[in-house]
Amino acid sequence: MASIRKQVSINVPAGQLWDAVRDVGALHTRLVPGFVTDCRLEDGGGARVVTFANGVVARELIVDLDDEARRLAWSAVGGRLTHHNASVQVFDEGSAACRLVWIADLLPHAMAPAIAAMIEQGLQAMKKALESAAAPGQNAP
Repeated sequence: MASIRKQVSINVPAGQLWDAVRDVGALHTRLVPGFVTDCRLEDGGGARVVTFANGVVARELIVDLDDEARRLAWSAVGGRLTHHNASVQVFDEGSAACRLVWIADLLPHAMAPAIAAMIEQGLQAMKKALESAAAPGQNAP
């Protein structure tokens, strides 16, 4: 099984990033605009259908949303992956910065390079969206 672990530091308070992460139906507008082009909730919010900019569509089951730990876990079902579970967790790094750690475990192992590249793109989109929204003269999400 492939295990991917990536992280990014973002110059916004941890609470601000967590608020965007926990809004599981707003990936395309709040967290990773441009990387995700559409996201719709189904099953009363227990799953979401995510459309990525590269055309990939994934159905993701929301496994856990832990406000205390600032951790979201999900599992992609269907598609080319036979197994997928992932999580993101937000950590404080001072009053105006935080770090997000994204971990994904998946099969088949051969899909790891493509998924790792998508995670990296997602992290960069997240950093850009959150830091741009927090820039002077702009409203934070």
